[in-house]
Amino acid sequence: MSESDKIIDFQNVTKSYGDHVVLDGLDFSVRRGEKVTIIGPSGSGKSTVLRILMTLEDIQDGVIYVAGKPLWHEEKNGQLIPAGEAHLRMMRKEMGMVFQQFNLFPHMTVMRNVTEAPRQVLGLSRDKAKKRALKYLDLVGMTEHADKFPSQLSGGQQQRVGIARALAMHPNILLFDEPTSALDPELVGEVLQVIEHLASQHDLTILLVTHEMQFARQISDRVCFFDQGKFVEEGSPEQIFTEPREERTQAFLSSFLSEQ
Repeated sequence: MSESDKIIDFQNVTKSYGDHVVLDGLDFSVRRGEKVTIIGPSGSGKSTVLRILMTLEDIQDGVIYVAGKPLWHEEKNGQLIPAGEAHLRMMRKEMGMVFQQFNLFPHMTVMRNVTEAPRQVLGLSRDKAKKRALKYLDLVGMTEHADKFPSQLSGGQQQRVGIARALAMHPNILLFDEPTSALDPELVGEVLQVIEHLASQHDLTILLVTHEMQFARQISDRVCFFDQGKFVEEGSPEQIFTEPREERTQAFLSSFLSEQ
């Protein structure tokens, strides 16, 4: 992968909580337009990769580049120094994140949830933000619920609004942090269907953390198995799910599939 192809590039990134090392000198990159799924044991730090990208968690060491620019650093006199808030704000515009727990504002209608950030962060007018919101609510099948509050929606509907909200910021990168794990089983399919449509029809870079193995197999260009602070193995969905090379990957998949 050439440098110009990379839209996400982790270089020797370390993240710890006290003595617990979550990312251990992590090197990892994603190509522009690539759909990459991260799988691995619960608590292994998969979601931390996404939270660091969204600047919700910082790093102790290493450098991350997003769209060719350092994320947690900025350049000054040829040196990389810790990024200020203005730089972090600018970098966040590259990405949208869909959270496990939906994270909708409970006191706002669906429409306002989707228009708030485009108006406040991007400076869109009320009319432009509403037009954009309707486009993405239509895409996720939620237009008729625009005037409802999150408490009036099912979990699957709330998650679809979360996807519309992320898309309304026109990000180049969409991050999904276990987007179906808080849903009742019968609602999982509707959310996966929306994500699959996005992946196949839109020129987005998608980084997805999920326990839905069949879905990961369908949607991904590349699947990465993460454990103990590192990517143990990565490859095509076919290779990872049918012929994993590493013992840890084999053990994880066989124990995971036996629980299904």
